Amino acid sequence: MARFLELNPVLQGLFATIFTYLVTAMGAGVVFFFKTINQKVLDLAMGFAAGVMIAASFWSLLAPAIELAAELNGNAWLISATGFMLGGAFVIGCDIFLTKANLIKCSSISGNDDGKCTKRSILLACAVTLHNIPEGLAIGVAFASAAMGVSGASAQSAVMLAFGIGLQNFPEGVCVAMPLRRDGASRLKSFMVGQASGIAEPFAGVIGVLYAMAVRSALPLTLSFSAGAMIAVVCSELIPESFKDNKTLAAFGVLFGFAVMMVLDVALG
Repeated sequence: MARFLELNPVLQGLFATIFTYLVTAMGAGVVFFFKTINQKVLDLAMGFAAGVMIAASFWSLLAPAIELAAELNGNAWLISATGFMLGGAFVIGCDIFLTKANLIKCSSISGNDDGKCTKRSILLACAVTLHNIPEGLAIGVAFASAAMGVSGASAQSAVMLAFGIGLQNFPEGVCVAMPLRRDGASRLKSFMVGQASGIAEPFAGVIGVLYAMAVRSALPLTLSFSAGAMIAVVCSELIPESFKDNKTLAAFGVLFGFAVMMVLDVALG
């Protein structure tokens, strides 16, 4: 861990997002071993990831954006609010676009297919990929802000953000690969499509680091954009999916994930 924290921020962002991609691939890889996966475990994991991402959205992204905007003599509340809304609008806009493109999401990733998940493998992979782009950007921007000494930002909190995003990528990989397998695709094809949905994150992570370090004045807007995107992903994907079958378990996961991220960020940041 100490060696990782000493790396160039570009390498940190790259390795962190490679980790999140590999977790997506691990999720897709369950098609080689299981026909179904325990929904309670996934709901708890998604709830925990949601809590981590909510906490990280404030302590690792939004709070540093506000402080840096003030340091740069900008209108802190306007810049942060604008970036936050733009980030959320980006994710929501992607959802609307994919819905109009006839993407019908699975009602369950545990094996209870309702027959509406056929003929949409490419669209579903695109949906997950689009969500992974702002997630990768958020990780890259978080490492860049830590390297640039932005108040309130730290490499440790960026690592925790990557961990939380990686954790929620596991069920995403499952959600792409499992329905394909149930629809008759081979295990290899199901896995390949599932893992491909996460390949955008390393590219987005590197771009996020490079952009944030090259254009410091744009960093407050970029940080708040990433925060808005994270909250939109949590609200549109993680919370509805995890609370649908196991509300109590998912709620515990959210609280525990938020508390863990908060403690680590305050203690290490």
